[in-house]
Amino acid sequence: MTIFVKNKHTLEIDEFKLKCCIGKKGLTSNKKEGDKKTPKGIFKIENLYFREDRIKKPLTLLKCIKIKKDMGWCDDISYPGKYNKLIKIEKKISHEKLKRKDNKYDLLIPIKYNFKKPITGMGSCIFIHLTKNYKPTAGCIALKEKDFLILLKLINKDSKIKIF
Repeated sequence: MTIFVKNKHTLEIDEFKLKCCIGKKGLTSNKKEGDKKTPKGIFKIENLYFREDRIKKPLTLLKCIKIKKDMGWCDDISYPGKYNKLIKIEKKISHEKLKRKDNKYDLLIPIKYNFKKPITGMGSCIFIHLTKNYKPTAGCIALKEKDFLILLKLINKDSKIKIF
C-alpha cells in the first residue's frame, strides 16, 4: 500500500483522500536541516510511536512503540552517529522531544528519509504526525487524528510514502 502526498493539502491512500499539511516552505528535492521543507521522493515508513497516556493503542499492522519521556529524535549535526535516529534524551544533544505538551506527537510515524546512513545536515525528524489546525509544519506531514487512524488501518511495515 502506497501513501501519496499529491500536494500541500492532499494525502491519498486507497480510495481515501485526506486533508493534510506539509512543510511551511513546500516540497524540495534538496532537503537541508531546518529549511522547513518536506522532502520529495518515495520512502519507507518506520514504526508507530504513540502516547499511551492520551490515546489507546490504535488498530494497525505497524509495530507500536509507547512514547516515554526520555525519548528524542536527534537533529544535531554535531553527532553524526546519532543524527536522525531515536535517542535517549541528553542535554548536550539537540533533538525533537517525542513526549510533547501539545498533541502533535500523540501519534507519530517516522518517514525513512535520510535514514539508513544519514548524512548530517540533509534533514532529520521527518514524521507523519497530528495536527489540529493544518498549520504548515517544519517539514513533516500532519493529519487530523480521525484521518491518521484511517491511515493506520490501511498501512503495514511494507507501505511506502510517495511525496511529489
